[in-house]
Order: sequence, then structure tokens, then C-alpha cells
Amino acid sequence: MSFKIGVIGGGVMAEAIISRLIQEKIYSSSEIIISEPSITRRQFWQEKYSVTITEKNQEILDNADIIILAIKPQIFSTVISDLTFNFQTKNPLILSILAGVSLDKLAQGFPQFPLVRVMPNTPAIVGEGMTAISPNNLVSEKQLTTTLSIFNAIGSVIEIPEYLMDAVTGLSGSGPAFVALMIEALADGGVAAGLPRIIALQLATQTVLGTAQLVKQQNLHPALLKDQVTSPGGTTIAGVAQLEKNGFRNAVISAVTAAYQRSQQLGNS
Repeated sequence: MSFKIGVIGGGVMAEAIISRLIQEKIYSSSEIIISEPSITRRQFWQEKYSVTITEKNQEILDNADIIILAIKPQIFSTVISDLTFNFQTKNPLILSILAGVSLDKLAQGFPQFPLVRVMPNTPAIVGEGMTAISPNNLVSEKQLTTTLSIFNAIGSVIEIPEYLMDAVTGLSGSGPAFVALMIEALADGGVAAGLPRIIALQLATQTVLGTAQLVKQQNLHPALLKDQVTSPGGTTIAGVAQLEKNGFRNAVISAVTAAYQRSQQLGNS
């Protein structure tokens, strides 16, 4: 049986992508096959999305026209070693969302295959993801268009040179966790100032969301927006001074560069 798209690894990111593809009617459930080792997770996929489920990765390779590789990068070599390739039949398009795994390393596992290295992020779940892609030279224009249509369904897409991919991983791949910490910290600050937790979290979440939309829609430099809010001798400059005193900017920069370096390490392991 042939499927238009298959996924090796049925985790959170795979669900974010597939759920949006179904919701946006880019692919129907009957056109999708997922391989997943956990029986509990397989049952979840079948019950919630009505897709075809298997525990055998080989079935994905043999039956899907497009394959999303959504496993942990640490087990890439193990997964590849269990696959058998038949180059007389077809070479499906491989879309890899493995952090740190380069196109060269992917090509060692999937020789002669069109490959796209992809770095999405978790806001994809609500259609607000940021995805970077880097194709190899075997990807056709039609396949690139297909790749863009898949990831446009979960948010925005940019094509970049592969050498920038680890930096993208450190910023937008890991960034949602950093932003979530910021939201939590803002809410904690509100609680410390006397707000009920539920109100503090609502205020913090909408403040971050609204600020991001303002920067994006008005194409504002963040420093300009900060200056607009910061009046002489006011409350905001008092808070900004404390952030600077405690190394806020350096902490965020260090978090991104640490994630970038870890992505590089994963690719070399």
C-alpha cells in the first residue's frame, strides 16, 4: 500500500506537523503512515488521528513518497542500520528534523536520496511555528515546493545555507523554552507584587504575545519599542535597570549559544 507521507518517530514534533497537515487538508489521514515503538503512543495516534500505524520503520521506507525523520538524533545510526534500501524502486524525499545531524551525515544513512534538513519549533502546534530548511542538491524544484507547502502549514518557513542550521537550532529551535521561562518569570514577578497567579499568568502571556506581534507587524527594532515604553524616571526604566544589573541580555545570549554548541555536539556524536 502506498502513502503520500510517512513519519519515522511519533513524538511531539511529529504530532505538531501531522496534526496541522490534516487540519489544513494538505493530506488526509488515509494518506499518512506513522512508525512508533511505543504501543501507547501508537494507540494514541490511531485513536486521535486515524492514520495508519506501524512499529516497523521499514514499512515507512517501502511505502511513503515523503518521509519525515522525527527520531532523537542520538539513535539515528541505530535506526538506519535496521533499514534495507532498494534503489531499483524509488527514493522518497527525506525531511529530517534531527537537531545537529548534517546533510552529509544524513546522506551516509540515506545515500542517493533527496534530503532536506529541517528545524521547526513547537509553536507549530498552533500554526505559529518558525521553520528553517536546507535541501541537498538532489532535491528537485517540485520537491522543494512540496517541502515548503508542508512547513507553511505549521507557520513561517525560510530557506537557509546549511552552515547556519545549528545557529537556527539554538535560537528558534530551543527558543520557545527560553520564552516560556520568561513568561513564567514575569508571572512570578506579578505574584510577588501581589497579583493572583491566574491573573499574573494571563497578563504575562498576552504581554509577550502582543509585544511579539507589535515587533513583527510594525517591523520595529526591539530597542525602539523598548525606548517607546521607557519614560524618564518611570517604572519601566527601573525594571530595565534591574534586568541589566542581573545580566539578563547576557543570560539569553549565553542560552542561545549553549544550545547552538549542543546542536553541533549532537551532529558530531
